Amino acid sequence: MADKRIDEPTGTEFVGHEWDGIEELDTPMPRWWLWTFYLTIAWGIVYVVLYPAWPLINKGTEGVLGWTSRGELAKELDIADQARMSFRNALARVPIEQLPANEELMQQAVAGGNAAFKVNCVQCHGSGAAGSPGYPNLNDDDWLWGGDLKAIEYTITHGIREQGNDGARLSSMPPYEGVFEPAQTNALVQHVLSLSGKAESNPVGAQIYADNCVACHGANGEGDRAQGSPKLNDAIWLYGSSREEVRRQILQPRMGMMPSWESRLDPATIKMLAAYVHSRGGGEDFVEVAEDPAAKADEQP
Repeated sequence: MADKRIDEPTGTEFVGHEWDGIEELDTPMPRWWLWTFYLTIAWGIVYVVLYPAWPLINKGTEGVLGWTSRGELAKELDIADQARMSFRNALARVPIEQLPANEELMQQAVAGGNAAFKVNCVQCHGSGAAGSPGYPNLNDDDWLWGGDLKAIEYTITHGIREQGNDGARLSSMPPYEGVFEPAQTNALVQHVLSLSGKAESNPVGAQIYADNCVACHGANGEGDRAQGSPKLNDAIWLYGSSREEVRRQILQPRMGMMPSWESRLDPATIKMLAAYVHSRGGGEDFVEVAEDPAAKADEQP
């Protein structure tokens, strides 16, 4: 063409565009770039044929391989379920008091119990298991019915003071409102506080305590796990340690209720919860109580 112009230094044709005296050359694309571009087109065609690609009205194209991300997810979930079932079966075979001997299984149980605790227990015991007034702190070493794995498992399974559950933990403190004169109540409150070093003891309060409280709480306020009677000689108070709070608990006792979980959770999950609670810092070692030979002899016909 007559108007065809060539850039002399490069030998490349001008395209005819000009901006402020700057003209554009019709430089061809590098060959490696063109081949890469053609390969991506070929790869895209192959992908569309092999894998799901085009959305349709009701579903997308399936591809000749039949692969789907949902199918992959189902396989991964199936593998996870199998691993979880294997763990649960292993956990079911081990008596809970022997669980600490299997370190790996114990760690898995604690991890599973942590997840179950967040779903079922934080509403009362808090996210950190620290409790609140009326809801026990599970991080300390103060246990009404025992803090070994077996005792914790039993408490979770059967609950506390749940009506209709024959296996529930039971304890009851009678109300003393109207039983003592105000001065006697004040003396008893002071003596109870003296057991943990919060006040000075007094003879009147000590005598009232000996006559009414020793049978459950012990002479020195050491409590009694067989009855679920709390200690009075430590710094842990479920409903508070002020004089007013102690007086209220004597006159109008508050006693909480924990539901049983045997109908809500499977035994493996309960065992994991027990392992998690036990691991919070206050868990105790399991001590097997030997049978009394004399008592066993008395059972013989």
